[in-house]
Amino acid sequence: MYYVVYGFLWFCSLLPLRVLYLFSELFYGLAFYIFKYRRKVVLDNLKIAFPEKSEKERIRIAKKFYRNFIDTFIEAVKLISMSGRQIEKHSSFEFELVNRLIEQGKNIHVMAGHQFNWEFGNLIFAKNLNIPFVGIYMPISNKILDRVFYNIRKRYGTVLISAQDFKNKRHEVFARQYTLGLAADQNPGDPSNAYWMNFMGKPAPFVTGPAKGAVKNNTAVLMVAFKKIKRGYYHFSVRLITEEGSQYSPEELTYMYKCSLEEVIREDPANYLWSHRRWKHQWKPEYGEIFSFEK
Repeated sequence: MYYVVYGFLWFCSLLPLRVLYLFSELFYGLAFYIFKYRRKVVLDNLKIAFPEKSEKERIRIAKKFYRNFIDTFIEAVKLISMSGRQIEKHSSFEFELVNRLIEQGKNIHVMAGHQFNWEFGNLIFAKNLNIPFVGIYMPISNKILDRVFYNIRKRYGTVLISAQDFKNKRHEVFARQYTLGLAADQNPGDPSNAYWMNFMGKPAPFVTGPAKGAVKNNTAVLMVAFKKIKRGYYHFSVRLITEEGSQYSPEELTYMYKCSLEEVIREDPANYLWSHRRWKHQWKPEYGEIFSFEK
């Protein structure tokens, strides 16, 4: 069945993007107006994050989000047959800081949020590094689609490790110089074992592993902001959090990442994954303090 699905998607990927975007418009209409896919979750999330905006403004952001969301998967299909030259044309990355840190022998944690289009981000990053780029990912529940996306993402040598396997394989990763890509705005499996912080104005739990690893291994920590230039074209900019992770506590590093993520979300609210329930866990006193390092 995998080869049937892959063959169909490969055929679709040969179509020009302008044709594929016609399907995107159709799926957008179905998702937003007909099936109302997670529409309540999206609008509730936007109300939490942007209480100062009117309902009309939040609906406008939601509609743009759905277009970006569906475009991401349409573009991922296109990536199956897209040439390296085309990928370079459709995405750009600021590599000066990354290359300088690599030349200094640094290991790097690249922190990102669920912004669009992460598929381009993974490929352009792996394509331009001369040290291993390790991507931590959450497997897709559908085994066939999981395999399709796995093969797309490893195209330029990205070392893909599922979040569930990382604990057992991290010693292999840390054995040589590396760059580790992390979408650090995942909800932790256990909200009692998390760093709780006010995210966009409401307490949310953050996973502890990325910051603990940066402190323990004294890595440089970068935040990557995703900017959609126009449909199908993306720019990825790097923001330095620290060159020496061990100078901070894990809680401080997580807070610095959280603040940087809030900045990039506010710059382009529709380019963030509002369909996942970032605030699905409610803070309880037994979870400990809500960290804040504001001066």
